[in-house]
Amino acid sequence: MINKISTWQKQRFIWFLMAFASILLVIIAHSFFQHYLYMPPCEQCVYIRFAFLCMALGGIVACINPKIIILRLFGYAFGFFACIFGMMCSVKLLNNHNAIQSENPFGVQNCSLYPHYPFGLKFDEWWPSLFLPTGGCGIDSPAVPPNVHLSDIQSYFINLYSDGWFLLPQFKILNMAHCTLFAFGLGFVLLFIMGFCMVFASFKARD
Repeated sequence: MINKISTWQKQRFIWFLMAFASILLVIIAHSFFQHYLYMPPCEQCVYIRFAFLCMALGGIVACINPKIIILRLFGYAFGFFACIFGMMCSVKLLNNHNAIQSENPFGVQNCSLYPHYPFGLKFDEWWPSLFLPTGGCGIDSPAVPPNVHLSDIQSYFINLYSDGWFLLPQFKILNMAHCTLFAFGLGFVLLFIMGFCMVFASFKARD
């Protein structure tokens, strides 16, 4: 199994899947929830988008030729960075969400309309539609502007998420922070397994 996993990571499909899934999640968050359902992102939300795009960048570079160790290591580096950074932001988002739910305004922290991205990057200036926070932290329900005409489908989904974003909104199970924390945690575990198998297979080949 270790040899199989070590072989899989030398194929483009694994890295393409990492990049595709990350980009798809950002597109859904931006196009569907933010613009179609009027759910403005908070500071931690845009950081989470940044983390997913870092993971996508790693997958894209590794996908160029995953048999080249340097490109593969680039994918690992960006992947691990994205997972760790994303998990940290997800925990902060979860804490803010819990504070709002418990009506404890003093529990809301790390909430600003002026984000600070790693390495001094100015994504909020370069791409404000995607990376500029416009919503309150811990508040993830639709904020429909006045005098906006909604289609029947829009009204259905806006009513569905009127109490906040949940994976299963009818039952209020797993909010956004839970889901992103799980996604980044799963990504970290899979990357760790792949990296361990790569190192193990490499040392075994030398024996």
